[in-house]
Amino acid sequence: MKIFILGAPGYIGGTVAQKLISEGHVVHGLARDNKKAEEIEELGQIPIVGGLDDLDIIYKAASDSEVVINAASTNHVYSIRTILDALEGTNKTFIHTSGSSIVSDYSVGTYSQEIYNEYKTFRPLPEKAIWYSLERDLILPSSNKGVRTIILCPCMIFGYGTGLRKESIQIPLMIRAAKSLGKSVYVGDGENIWSNVHIDDCANAYLLALENAQSGSLFYLESSQNTIRNLASAVGKHLRQNPVSKSVTLGEAYKIWGPHMTLSLCSNSRITSEMARKSIGWAPKLVYDADQIISESVL
Repeated sequence: MKIFILGAPGYIGGTVAQKLISEGHVVHGLARDNKKAEEIEELGQIPIVGGLDDLDIIYKAASDSEVVINAASTNHVYSIRTILDALEGTNKTFIHTSGSSIVSDYSVGTYSQEIYNEYKTFRPLPEKAIWYSLERDLILPSSNKGVRTIILCPCMIFGYGTGLRKESIQIPLMIRAAKSLGKSVYVGDGENIWSNVHIDDCANAYLLALENAQSGSLFYLESSQNTIRNLASAVGKHLRQNPVSKSVTLGEAYKIWGPHMTLSLCSNSRITSEMARKSIGWAPKLVYDADQIISESVL
């Protein structure tokens, strides 16, 4: 199949692209400049030079493809709408990448028992409201307009990618911060929990969704869960720090991680992937504890 990927040089998009290529698919990847285009071409992709604001390029590439995968921005309204316009009435497939931070809270390091499946209602934080609106009001309803729409919602991803970008976001940030500070940190009690999934298992879900998912589907992807304190302690242990981890205030975390990642790492984001396991046959194989997650991520 001819598949167009937005975010092809990225962590998720690049790993998905490599799996698709290995299965015999032809992957066209959007690259923002000639340098990135050359780099993804070396990995077997056919590059299309352009950015998310180059809507004419995106429209043509989507129209010419059998499948479009958005692994770039979750909330770039205009590129997403352009893709859906290009695919309307064709019954072609659009797979959109969301993220479990859409269900995150603002617990500042405290535990929450809330675990979300695809049917459980929630009110997103203001920072995530546009994601929710795009998915519920634009993407999924397009299944009624002749587009096979699928949303995949992974959680905290870890492990080495096989595309151009090798690193995930949260775990490497925690490791770099711990190296810089000389201590691994968490916010407050650090009892807030994130679900986790290995990048290889995550990428496999895209292939299974392409083969098996019904139009209008949403699937959460997770294989385990850990408190941020456990992850921070595993970081400190691997870096041979003493103590292995230390609590910081919200204000201190802002200085260490920045506002966006502090919101992520002081929140709970707990999901269940039961639907993906039952509906598309997804069976994650790399189910790791905190120490194993950090071992897969140490830079």
